[in-house]
Amino acid sequence: MSVLIVAESGNMRQRIQVLLVAHGYRDVLTAESGQIALRFLLDAAPDKAAQVDVVLADADMPGLNGIELCRRIKALKQLHDIPVLILMDDPGANLEQAFAAGVCDYVAKPIDENALQARLRSAVYLKEQMDSCSTRERELLDMTQQLKRLNEDLRRLSILDELTGIANRRFFNILLNQEWGRATREVVPVSLIMIDIDFFKHYNDYYGHPQGDKCLGQVAAALNSLTRRPGDVVARYGGEEFVVLLAHTGLQGARAVAETLRQKVESLGLEHARSAVHHFVTISLGVASAVPERGHTAEALLEAADRAVYQAKEAGRNQVRVFEGPLVEVAPAGSGLPGPRRLENLIAPLDQS
Repeated sequence: MSVLIVAESGNMRQRIQVLLVAHGYRDVLTAESGQIALRFLLDAAPDKAAQVDVVLADADMPGLNGIELCRRIKALKQLHDIPVLILMDDPGANLEQAFAAGVCDYVAKPIDENALQARLRSAVYLKEQMDSCSTRERELLDMTQQLKRLNEDLRRLSILDELTGIANRRFFNILLNQEWGRATREVVPVSLIMIDIDFFKHYNDYYGHPQGDKCLGQVAAALNSLTRRPGDVVARYGGEEFVVLLAHTGLQGARAVAETLRQKVESLGLEHARSAVHHFVTISLGVASAVPERGHTAEALLEAADRAVYQAKEAGRNQVRVFEGPLVEVAPAGSGLPGPRRLENLIAPLDQS
């Protein structure tokens, strides 16, 4: 336990030091002025709580007296928790001012040995309690930061696909339903682009799964690089399947985006020796767009985009197909209502230049 005695009188400093050492205080320091004491405290702990546990300062020093020294200590974050006791000739005269400055207690002069020990023990106990609270606060802060990082990691893992780093299917479905609801309220279009990597099974079989995973990551990055508007989302929907959500976008705009995506992936120049349509990796895309109506669901839009990408693959792959008919809600099994209409005749090819 370290005590710093601050007094102009050398006799006072020596007497108090002898008393404290006699009562078991092993680290008793002295300073002959408030300025010297403050400089020592700052040098002892420039970036953390000082190694001094209690300051015992004379209120009657010239210059920086004990009360003003206490005020300076309490104004500094790194020293704020050090208890300060004041030695006073007439406690009644400046006691209010002393407590306003942050003094924790006082000792009347001439000094009574028993009174000094009792008040010093109280100050030491106060410092121990404050140190304990500070330690618990730091531990709590560390734990809070760890929990925050853990929650951020868990959130990231819950919404992102681990392999490609883009949105996963679960998160995409949440965003799609949110956007569908918003588009319904605002009566604006929403579009989807379903994407399938051409002959990806052959790619995996020939190049191996590690290279296949790398290919998926490169394709995902290329798709993601071209969809940066707020509300646009690229997600991995299945093994080699991706889906793009385009908010506030009609059919023509979605078709243009799809063709840009097709060209972007082809331009990556990823060798594909087992593709039947190109010597590079390519994609087939299906586009569907609608202005949602109340009572309808986003599943119909997904169904339409999925049918369109199927037609793109049937037509030879590495191309865009657009679903241009009205969306058809799929009736629940056993409801007695008509099932989904055949959609193949509503699929139109995109003219390639």
